[in-house]
Amino acid sequence: MTTHWTPARLGDLSGKRIIVTGATNGVGLGTARALVRAGAHVIMAVRNPELGAQRAAEIGGSTSIAKVDLADLASVRAFADALDEDVDILINNAGLLTEGREETVDGFEKTLGTNLLGPFALTNLIFPRIRSQIINVGSHAHRSAELRLDDMHLRTAKWTMMGAYSRSKLGVMLWGLELDRRLRVANSPVVSQLTHPGWVASNLSHLSDKPLLAAADRVVRTVAGVVANDIDAGAASTLYCISEPVPPGSYIGYDGPLGLSGPLVMLGRTALAGDYDIAAEVFEFAENETGTKFPGSAIG
Repeated sequence: MTTHWTPARLGDLSGKRIIVTGATNGVGLGTARALVRAGAHVIMAVRNPELGAQRAAEIGGSTSIAKVDLADLASVRAFADALDEDVDILINNAGLLTEGREETVDGFEKTLGTNLLGPFALTNLIFPRIRSQIINVGSHAHRSAELRLDDMHLRTAKWTMMGAYSRSKLGVMLWGLELDRRLRVANSPVVSQLTHPGWVASNLSHLSDKPLLAAADRVVRTVAGVVANDIDAGAASTLYCISEPVPPGSYIGYDGPLGLSGPLVMLGRTALAGDYDIAAEVFEFAENETGTKFPGSAIG
């Protein structure tokens, strides 16, 4: 695989329509910017349309703004209903950390609801309009996660910020595993991959203005400014899946120490994140919670 990837590898994406969630900041912004520069039309799917419009003006090129709050299934459904044209690629990028245990309007633990269940529902609802590719942003954080299928919302188990985040990303990894299996079984023209953006000087916690997250964000930015990826480098693993002949179902990220930076490669995942039986259970859980079904009949 290519070891020295640059955005020039994207070539000319004119005529391509690509959705990027969480496109106002961090890796999502870096992803949207690179795609627009390559000629694609980017639908910036964001919680804050005003900030989205500001970012779109800064980026230039061909963009449109669509409001979606992944922590609110009604918002996800409204976004899907408003999508009136096909798209080539869906990039489920948005992510969230919360300082304390919170719940979404639908009663989901908020980290899980935003990082897994919202994107899962969005993907199912717009799948018939996706022409070629789904990219889900996972994380090496899944390696430290434990899964409680009987308590996915951590209603009885101890809640911690990073524990909830790592569980949500393990859920994304397992969703991606089962999604790839279903696409292959159906001989779908659509492929899916998972990515790890490395350690990014990003604002994953920007949706909260609470002091602990603000302080943590400052520390991360200070250290990351020295040793981590900037948002453009963090976006590279996602963009790599678009420009390179990456096998369906692959997990793409960095080959440096702890997977934080370095050349882009296909990564391994934990045995738990590669368990097809558990992946099927997580998929079924997500379908039940969101009231959405993967439209397999549409891809036969």
